[in-house]
Amino acid sequence: MTSLPIAEALQTLPSLRLTVEAHGLMAKKALGQNFLLDGNITAKIINLSLSKQNKASYAGDFVYEVGPGPGGLTRAVLSHDPRKLTVVEMDERCIAIMEDIKSKVGDKLSIINGDALQQNFAELDSAPRHIVSNLPYNISVPLLINWLKDIKSFASLTLMFQKEVAERIMAPINSKDYGRISVLAQLNCRIIKLLDLNPECFVPAPKIWSSILLFTPKEQPLSAAQIKKLEHLTTLAFGQRRKMIRQSLKSIPDIIAKLQSLNIPETYRAEQLTPEQYLALADII
Repeated sequence: MTSLPIAEALQTLPSLRLTVEAHGLMAKKALGQNFLLDGNITAKIINLSLSKQNKASYAGDFVYEVGPGPGGLTRAVLSHDPRKLTVVEMDERCIAIMEDIKSKVGDKLSIINGDALQQNFAELDSAPRHIVSNLPYNISVPLLINWLKDIKSFASLTLMFQKEVAERIMAPINSKDYGRISVLAQLNCRIIKLLDLNPECFVPAPKIWSSILLFTPKEQPLSAAQIKKLEHLTTLAFGQRRKMIRQSLKSIPDIIAKLQSLNIPETYRAEQLTPEQYLALADII
């Protein structure tokens, strides 16, 4: 490891494009990979996220990144002085790149070669904890749901999704995009869109735009029991979203009486109930 300060040590690394070339890092479709090689964009993502959290840096905080790829976001996070950054990567080629970065920054970077779906970040380090990731598109929603279930363990999530997935997460009621993930995410977090990125920002260029969202936990996140009931309830409702809820939720005992007690019209369809109404209903089933 070099004895240089972190920012200077990072400057001694080759450019992201040279890094990709040196490691033969052609993105793998099977791993949902699309690489962001513009350091100005990765820096902007981190700067925006910190600004919206009223933070100047990650000093004293633990940060986690899933699928770091060639390390664009990795470098941007490290330049903001986290207590430690832990990356989780399945691709051995990217592990080699992370080892190159670790040779410059030492124990500031921890590397896990494994499946992010099997990792419990809250068990690794103490709070405050942040997750910052350009998520692999093929597992972005399962990862988000896992983290939402334990959102009290995190100070923030700064995550990149396909734009259409981000729109589903932030969707208002009475819209075609409003669904299960909208309800779970909006009940647990305050969500801000930081920016959209066009396909040309990535290598290879995907066919879709991407969006970066910032999630910060609400003061009283849902309990595990509430989330379990909400998952059941929203699966039933949105699984038959064209039907009135008296029909789609008919398997729930006394559903008509429960809806009436909450002043929810039984003729509503799934997209007409607010997240708060779903929660109120979950609390009495």
